[in-house]
Amino acid sequence: MSGPDHGGEPTPHGTVTGPTNAAPDSPRRNRPRWDDLPIPDDTANLREGPELHEDLLGLLPLVGVWRGTGVVDYPTIDGPYEFGQQIVFAHDGRPFLSYESRAWLLGPDGEVLRPAARETGFWRPQPGGELEVLITHATGIVDVFYGRARNLTSWEIETDAVVRTASAKEVTRSKRLYGLVEGGDLAYADDREMMGQPLQPHMSARLQRIAG
Repeated sequence: MSGPDHGGEPTPHGTVTGPTNAAPDSPRRNRPRWDDLPIPDDTANLREGPELHEDLLGLLPLVGVWRGTGVVDYPTIDGPYEFGQQIVFAHDGRPFLSYESRAWLLGPDGEVLRPAARETGFWRPQPGGELEVLITHATGIVDVFYGRARNLTSWEIETDAVVRTASAKEVTRSKRLYGLVEGGDLAYADDREMMGQPLQPHMSARLQRIAG
């Protein structure tokens, strides 16, 4: 990932100005929210909802709803395959980000074939700049990542532990790099060690901001 971009600068009120290639209405959009909850609901738009916790300032560029396409490949699958994906980073005023990812498999002409991978979890910044990330996969895997920011707009994490159910695939290690690139897009690369194969590229995608 070259040419990191801030993807919007913080204002005194904690909001951000959107990147030039974001969806035109992204500043007015948000994730679906329950306004009648008795506690603050998550917001993926820093212009709405609770104030961002000061411990999350280093993750501020991630907050939003991102959507785009990527490629998945590995020696144990008959790929490569293209996929679409939406990632949501949101907060409720406390010192963590909620994370949700939904993907869908694409055909040769870009048509949607079927739902694909789903993930949910939390990004938890710690004192000293360390980052804890917990991600649960719908396939029966829970990853515990540790890492830290490489600079103001990129973050690298690697698994410290991988917990699998009896029916899950044999995944033993994962390493991810997230970063804002030219134009403010969010790009990431996911390397995995699984099914007896050494650590190697598995997934990558580039996503545009559609809300926040």
